[in-house]
Amino acid sequence: MDKQRKAHIISHTHWDREWYLPYEKHHVLLVKLMDTLIDTLENDPEYRSFYLDGQTIILEDYLQVRPENRERLATLIKEGRIFIGPWYILQDAFLTSSEANARNLQIGHQDAARWGTIAKVGYFPDTFGNIGQAPQMMRQAGIDNAVFGRGVKPTGFNNTVADSEYESSFSELIWEGPDGSQVLGILFANWYSNGNEIPTDEAEAKLYWERKLADAEKYASTGQLLYMNGCDHQPIQQDLAEALRTARRIYPDTEFVHSNFTDYLASVRESLGRELSVVKGELRSQRTDGWSTLVNTASSRVYLKQMNQAGQAMLEKVAEPLAAYAYLLGEEYPHHLFTYAWKTLMQNHPHDSICGCSVDEVHREMVTRFEKSRHVAETIVDASKHAIASRIDTTAFAAYGADALPVVAFNTTGWSRSGVVAIEADAERLYFRDGVPLPEINRRMKAVDLTGRVLVDDAGRTIPCKVEDLGLQFGYDLPDDKFRQPYQARRVRLTFEAEHVPALGHRTYAWVRKTENGTASSAVAAGSESISLLRGDRALENELIRVEIAKDGSLELTDKSTGRVFRDLCVYEDTGDIGNEYMYKQPNGEKALTTKGLAADIRVMENEAYRATIEIVHEWAIPAGADDVLEEEQRELVYFPERKAQRVSETVPMTIRTLVSLSHGGRGVEIRTSFNNQAKDHRVRALFPTDLAADSHAVDSIFEVAVRDNMPSAEWTNPSNCQHQQAFVDVSGTGAGLTVANLGLNEYEVLRDGRNSIAVTLLRSTGELGDWGLFPTPEAQCLGEHEARLLIVPHNGDGSLSGAYAEAYQFQVPWTVCPAELHEGALKQVYAPLGWDGDRLAFSSMKVSAGSGDVMLRWYNMNAVPSALALTSSMASGGSYKSDLLEQQGATLVQDSGKPTLAVGPCEIVTIGLKIGT
Repeated sequence: MDKQRKAHIISHTHWDREWYLPYEKHHVLLVKLMDTLIDTLENDPEYRSFYLDGQTIILEDYLQVRPENRERLATLIKEGRIFIGPWYILQDAFLTSSEANARNLQIGHQDAARWGTIAKVGYFPDTFGNIGQAPQMMRQAGIDNAVFGRGVKPTGFNNTVADSEYESSFSELIWEGPDGSQVLGILFANWYSNGNEIPTDEAEAKLYWERKLADAEKYASTGQLLYMNGCDHQPIQQDLAEALRTARRIYPDTEFVHSNFTDYLASVRESLGRELSVVKGELRSQRTDGWSTLVNTASSRVYLKQMNQAGQAMLEKVAEPLAAYAYLLGEEYPHHLFTYAWKTLMQNHPHDSICGCSVDEVHREMVTRFEKSRHVAETIVDASKHAIASRIDTTAFAAYGADALPVVAFNTTGWSRSGVVAIEADAERLYFRDGVPLPEINRRMKAVDLTGRVLVDDAGRTIPCKVEDLGLQFGYDLPDDKFRQPYQARRVRLTFEAEHVPALGHRTYAWVRKTENGTASSAVAAGSESISLLRGDRALENELIRVEIAKDGSLELTDKSTGRVFRDLCVYEDTGDIGNEYMYKQPNGEKALTTKGLAADIRVMENEAYRATIEIVHEWAIPAGADDVLEEEQRELVYFPERKAQRVSETVPMTIRTLVSLSHGGRGVEIRTSFNNQAKDHRVRALFPTDLAADSHAVDSIFEVAVRDNMPSAEWTNPSNCQHQQAFVDVSGTGAGLTVANLGLNEYEVLRDGRNSIAVTLLRSTGELGDWGLFPTPEAQCLGEHEARLLIVPHNGDGSLSGAYAEAYQFQVPWTVCPAELHEGALKQVYAPLGWDGDRLAFSSMKVSAGSGDVMLRWYNMNAVPSALALTSSMASGGSYKSDLLEQQGATLVQDSGKPTLAVGPCEIVTIGLKIGT
């Protein structure tokens, strides 16, 4: 008979590298699982295949312990028995940067290709929500599908799925990105363990399949039914062949096959006979009750998110563009080091790692990985900046004397940039190799005259500069051709405002002795030494904005271009948290504490021509923690929304120190907040009321400025509506807007308070992991010192065209500075190797392709309107072409007035390759 129903059983294990056990304990279990898998595949021909969880790092982890099994693995992969890729790791997409998501795809494909095959499956089994640009990213990687577990259906305690309506009528759907890209979406409507541990006993199997077939058919749009034979850290089912034979005897009208995603997806496409629902954009469980979205992992262990932001920015926004610039000058591009640094960083990106929702041992190891990756990136940066600086012609500064000290400011962002930079440089040094006795070296260095010097730019204008004498300092060089070279130096720190440094380029300055012939006495840049940004002792003002500080430390910000005034900014809020690492839960009936009306100590900290800073200190008292009921409820595994615990009446001091800074040319006000947390079971946020009429807001996400509703759906019952962000969140109304940028503060909420206030989480303290059992995590209370950085940028209501979003993106990227020497060179003192024009486009990356050796540049359209991109480059003379996320060569760019140009569609991610002429 013709069987209309086909059960596809796909064997797999969802392998969290670290979670409720430390990494190495999971690692040992992985080795055992892989040993068993290889033996089973080799000895049981009916055990057809296994899907290795979409992440190639499993192969690295296994072979680290079992290198002798490499050939056995290679054979099984080539035979199509083990499916690998397309990712390096299964990341949390919302908490890792756009380029980290792209590198994950690139490295996963590169590693899988070395084994001879790549599983083209858009695999997102347990991602905590799914990013809106995933369909476009998959399409650019040659993947026409996405398989996922979360985002459109309620998922609760221990990953149980609720029997309720969701955005799609079926488990099969069409997922459409904001640019219009579409993929076939497969929702694990009954989770990715719905075919787990299939019985071999006929009686048990009959009950099992009676339930499982009905569950799958309830949501399936075709007779092709998917059963995932595995779960988290699940050992393989060695008697699967017997279990399937049993199933075939019981249900002869159903075809049971040990399948794989390639065959299953092909069968679904062939069987589709009805129109599927189209689900658009982000999948964040918007139409659920909001209690189990796992969104508050964005604020769990904030220190990890901050380290991640710093590490990502150093790699993708500093090291890669600087190394690519040096590559254009003839230097070798260190692909091997970048791959190592990215892999080390991405080992912290699995959802249970970067989300901060594992046991304490896991997150201690993450800190070490962050540091290891950053150290590699910093070493690349150091080599690249010195290579570029050595090619800059600084001979013009020789007119000030042989002891002129050139310094170079590098702008590795995609827009022209101004800002305050600081550099430590040696005014003079003596090497030990010179044979001068150490006491004499020290005497000479201490005697170096630092007086009578000024900072000048390339045009000879005097730049306001703060000079700090750091005194005698030891240092050393590590030459490529000889032993280390130690020295003693007289070191200074120069702090000044670098203005209009070209995008992806540099501007050169010099610290020189002021002479009548050398310095133009009337030419002064970036203001004057006599001009102050202070207006009294509680206000700051430049040409663009004014900020006044109230007695309670709150800010009143005036956008001078629009006249809009924003009040009560940067009030701090503290509430209890009786939830866990996954989800926030405020105690029932609790009223939030705030610093509104709390008198603050206010004083001026810095008053320079380039920047002024005011310090605000709040002496606050907050509850010490939750009461004993919380521990009892944790032990009894009470589901967190149902907990009744409250906070104790006992308080502990919390001193919050806020530094409010405004630079001479700054478009925004920088906030630096620090405090020593000694309270448990609570959350601290900074509040920024916008008082703008708006039903939605914009937020930086992955290759997208996403637009989200301020009000949740009717199904939403959670009082909290926190969401993920990357660089910023923005509320805009007619003629005015407010962008709040951050560094590694991934959680925000637009409050339903009548003021459309932006609330940014600075700290969340919890004491347990949560999910399927009790796992105490005392270190998740995050006791000790914390610092948070924010930037408030007012604008005219259009964040992309006004440049406010560009300002927020630049805030993510540290300046790079470098001392230079007096020498000739091919590069001008102010120079960039390329330039670009394009409205509403955000620059994302500049790197070199390992495959082609071409320079790869990426942008994305921040808005749902078409744009255009035009390039200029004096170094890439070999032509240019449109590429994709995998850096494959596409169509040659057309020329318009001698410039390569490209039409950019709404919300499109655009990659361009530049060939280097020979």
